[in-house]
Amino acid sequence: MRIVPGITVKLKSQNLDSISSHFQQRRCNTHQTNSQTRRGRLRTPKEPNQSMAIAGKLSLSVAPVTHRSVAPLNPLRSSAFFSSSTLQLICSRSNLTIKSPKFRVSASSMNIEAPEKASRASFLDRRESGFLHFVKYHGLGNDFILVDNRDSTEPRITPEQAVKLCDRNFGIGADGVIFAMPGVNGTDYTMRIFNSDGSEPEMCGNGVRCFARFIAELENLQGKQSFTVHTGAGLIVPEIQDDGKVLSVPTLQFQVKVDMGEPILKASDVPTRLPANKDQSAVKSELDVDGVIWNVTCVSMGNPHCVTFGTKGGQNLKVDELNLAEIGPKFEHHSLFPARTNTEFVEIISPSHLKMRVWERGAGATLACGTGACAVVVAAVLEGHAGRSCRVDLPGGPLDIEWRQEDNHVYMTGPAEVVFYGSVPV
Repeated sequence: MRIVPGITVKLKSQNLDSISSHFQQRRCNTHQTNSQTRRGRLRTPKEPNQSMAIAGKLSLSVAPVTHRSVAPLNPLRSSAFFSSSTLQLICSRSNLTIKSPKFRVSASSMNIEAPEKASRASFLDRRESGFLHFVKYHGLGNDFILVDNRDSTEPRITPEQAVKLCDRNFGIGADGVIFAMPGVNGTDYTMRIFNSDGSEPEMCGNGVRCFARFIAELENLQGKQSFTVHTGAGLIVPEIQDDGKVLSVPTLQFQVKVDMGEPILKASDVPTRLPANKDQSAVKSELDVDGVIWNVTCVSMGNPHCVTFGTKGGQNLKVDELNLAEIGPKFEHHSLFPARTNTEFVEIISPSHLKMRVWERGAGATLACGTGACAVVVAAVLEGHAGRSCRVDLPGGPLDIEWRQEDNHVYMTGPAEVVFYGSVPV
């Protein structure tokens, strides 16, 4: 693990006894030296209820875990790495504080190391042979591995490699891998995605917000900025917001507003084999899923969505009561959706407030889906459940969605957050 000073990471624990037990199980040794050469000492409180601050240096060594390297939060353009054999820890009964911000976990072992000297090289400018440098982001818990691919029109890894990297037990763990590539047809950038199952979707709403933040950090963009992105769903225009008060609920999170374009409503273009029943669209159509009739509206935001507010003749849907893992795949692989489909189950809170859960095509149940939230508001308007501007609650948090009547475009606003930086052998 390599570390750069500047960030404090807190690891919560119930008490010092659990911390001590945790270290003993891993046969970690503590080394005490003269107090003049150290910032503190590691001691154990004499009384169980005694509140005592503790400081010391620990050298940790653990058995091999996974073939990956990770580094915590830090600006891309100022990344630097160091190496040593120790890490200063400051502990109390209620938390364990690691004073070091930029670290890497090696593939063969996890060695916590303290800084010796800095390198000025930017993290993502590193080009070691056989390694992929990445940043992991999430949009409301929908998480992605972002790769700087601006020097090539071909992704740096294959779909099969993406599947391995997305594995949450043996890889980095993510819902997909996103590549920032050169723009085409006059656009600034191109965005491509491999899902966690290796399939390639046309677009991803939460992903494009993460993409926008990634570009902002790569290009060192400041303040309110916008740029054009070519996707499989067409032109997308994300706009970096210059404050955290864009959502209906004020937040300090990094916000991105995205012009998602016009929704596609023609049934054959979604695509769905459900018969059109309203201006060539499938609105509140009946879909038989294992003998249960659901009312569904089909919308494409460049990728297909099946939106349901409940079963035929049923009450307002309570989404928290759904067994999503059981019913989601039945919608996704239904014969009436030739390209498979994303499915949104929606609960109506008010005409301006909706709650949804999503089963994503190629990813399964996720904490959020940006294009899905857009499709939900379009469907809610078409079925007469809501107005054109809504707050949509997802398991990972809220999105603000507006379907503007003036230009027929759908606008999505929500957060994009860094999780960590890292390198992995490929």
